[in-house]
This record gives sequence, C-alpha cells and structure tokens, in this order.
Amino acid sequence: WRPGLLHKVVLDPAGSDKQFNPSGRPPTVLPGLRSSLHARYSPRDWHHANMVQLKGAEASRYCSGRLNADSMRLMQNKDQLTYQMQEDSRRNLGERISNIDFWRSELIYELECLLKETQALETAKQRLERAADEMQGPLKVALECLYLREMRKGIDLVHDDVEKNLIKEVDVFKDCQEILTKLAQKINQQLGINRDAQHALEQDLSDKNSACFIDEKCFNLKNTSNSINFYHGVEKADGTVSIPATWAKFSEDNIRCSQHARANSAKLREDAEVRLESSSEETWNHFISTNLAFNNRIAEVADAKNKLQAQLAKILQEIFQTEDTIMLLERSIKAKEYPLKVAQTRLEGRTKRPNIELCCDAPQLQLVTEVYTIDDTLQTLKRRLQEAHDTLQMLILNKSNLEHDISVKANSFFIDKKCMDMRKVFPSTPRLIGY
Repeated sequence: WRPGLLHKVVLDPAGSDKQFNPSGRPPTVLPGLRSSLHARYSPRDWHHANMVQLKGAEASRYCSGRLNADSMRLMQNKDQLTYQMQEDSRRNLGERISNIDFWRSELIYELECLLKETQALETAKQRLERAADEMQGPLKVALECLYLREMRKGIDLVHDDVEKNLIKEVDVFKDCQEILTKLAQKINQQLGINRDAQHALEQDLSDKNSACFIDEKCFNLKNTSNSINFYHGVEKADGTVSIPATWAKFSEDNIRCSQHARANSAKLREDAEVRLESSSEETWNHFISTNLAFNNRIAEVADAKNKLQAQLAKILQEIFQTEDTIMLLERSIKAKEYPLKVAQTRLEGRTKRPNIELCCDAPQLQLVTEVYTIDDTLQTLKRRLQEAHDTLQMLILNKSNLEHDISVKANSFFIDKKCMDMRKVFPSTPRLIGY
C-alpha cells in the first residue's frame, strides 16, 4: 500500500511522454523513492520497547523498597558506630600520648649523651691543632739545617746520612702535621654531623612536646565541651605527612643517627689519641736519629780534614824533592850538549876529507855511534824532565786540591756544628700530644 507514491503517480502532469495505462494498475515504484520506506519501526521493535520499559519500572520499584528497609538499619548502626568511633579515637589518643612520652624520654637521654660526646670531641680537636702547631718549630729547624747544608762546597755537597735523615725528618714532620690536620678536619666534619644530629633531636623533641600538648588537649575534649565547633571540609584537607610506622621510624632514625654519630666520634677520639702518641714517638725517634747522624758526620769530616792536612804536608815535601830532581835533570841535559857538539863537529870536519880518504873507518863509525848515543841520552833525559815537570804540576794541582778540600771540610764542619747548635731545643712529649 503506497498512498503517497500513488498520489504522486496519478497527479503526473499531462505533458509527460508516457501514455495512460487503461488497466488501472499503479506504475512501478522508482528506485530513488524506495529507500524511504525502510526507515520505519517494525512491530517487533515496538513490542521490545514496551518490554524494556516494564522491566525498568519493576527494577526501580524493587530498589526503592529495599532502600527504605535498609535505611532504618543504617541509622541504628551509624549511631552505634559513631559512639564506638569516638571511644576508639579517645583510646587511640591516650595510646598516642603514651607513645609520645616514651619517645620524648628516649630523645632526652640521647641528646644528653650526644652533648657530652660533642664536648669530648671538641677537646680532641683542640689537642690535634695544638700538636700540629708544636711541630712547626722542629720543622723550621730541620728545613733551616737543610738550607745551611746547601752552603757546603764541592764534593761535600754529598747526599749523606745526615741529609737523608733531615729529608726524612722533614717528611715525617710534614706527614704528621698533615695527618693531624686531616684528622682535625675529619673531627670538624664529625662535629658538624653531631650538630646536625643534635638539631634533629632537639627539633624532634620540640615537635614531640607540641604534639603531646595538642593530643592531650584533644584527649580532654567531650561532646559537652565549649571549645568544639564545626570545621567543614577539615577531613578533606589531609595535612598528614607520616603514618604510625614512619612516625616511629623518624624518631628511631634520629636516635640511630645520633648513636652512629656518637660511635664515629668515639672512634675519632681514639684515633686522635693513638695518632698523637705515635706522632710524638715517631718525631722523637727521627730527631734522635738525625742528631746521631750529625755527630757521626762531624766526626767523619774532622777525621777527613786531619788526613787531608797530613797528606798536604807530604805533598809539600814531595814537591820540594821533585823540584830538586828537575834542577838536576836540567843540569845533566846541559852537560850532554857539549859532548854532542864535539862529536857532530868532528863528523862535519871529516866530511871534508878528499876523494878516497872519505873512508868509513873505525873513527867514523865510532863518531856516528857516539852522536846517536848522546842524542838518545838527551831525548831520554828530556822526556824524564818533562815527566818531572808533569809530576810537579800534578803535585801542585794536588796541593791546591788538598788545600781546597781542607777549606771545604772546614766549612762543612762549621755548618754541621751550627746545625747541631740549632737542634738543641725540641718540644717535650706532653706538648707534642697536645697538652
């Protein structure tokens, strides 16, 4: 049944090209208009919608009845719950006050112990600083001795036991000063840690006092108290920063931190005491060892100087004898020149013999041998004279060296004696351990 469409077909204008159908049957529906008939609800959809509406109304009615029945039970339960919750809160406040009192006593005891330990650590730090200052004097003396011994001359600038001991002594003094200073710095850092722990304990104790006052005030509140009032939304503004476990752990951590600081402080005080005693003993041992090396070196220098002076006297005697030998050699050479002149003159004269008379006879051979022998003798004497001159120069050089060495030894002896005079004063053991 398509009334709308049939109406449109019947009212088709007369100017259309299609002819009227005499049989009276409606024309075929156009494809473009057929899709509009499928947008309507079916009977099945209608029945389903009614069923859904009925079920929804039944469910609402059932929920309403159940709600009314539960509301009466809820009011009774909430009244009882409110009273019970108030009692539980009051009991919890009482337990909380007891817990706060316990931790307050623990904090007070730990704070007293920490203050005593901090005071003892301050004393140890002052002793370390005084001991480090006391070592400055011996250190300057040792350095001055090293600088003075640099004024030694020549071969006496030797890296001897005295210098080794002085260098080691300077290193020991510097190392002891550095160790004591570093230990004092560690103690200073530990004092800062102790003060931080003290501040944490004091702050925690102050907070515990404030919290105890507030909780006692809350514990004494009742429904008939005058100071109660509405504070709407206060339960939503959760300003808590801890739970009971973390709250107790906070004070426990503060106490543990303080105990750890006290343990470290006690260990540092023990280390300081041991370090002060060992430094004092070590510095004294090196001081004595260096003085012993000085005494040995002074004896060695004095002995070497005496030996050099004895050797100088022998060298002077040898120089005198060598000069006599040179004088005799020069005379001997001078004496050999005339026989050589005679022999050479004879040979020269015999070269003027005429013709056959130039004979290699016995006199000729003897004269040639004589000239060679005298010339060889002169060469030997001249070489020996040169050796004597060289020996004399060597002796003179040795004499100069011995005189120089004697002056060097005298200078070294004077310097070491001066150093020993400077080393007569050394800090006492009580001063070296900081008293």
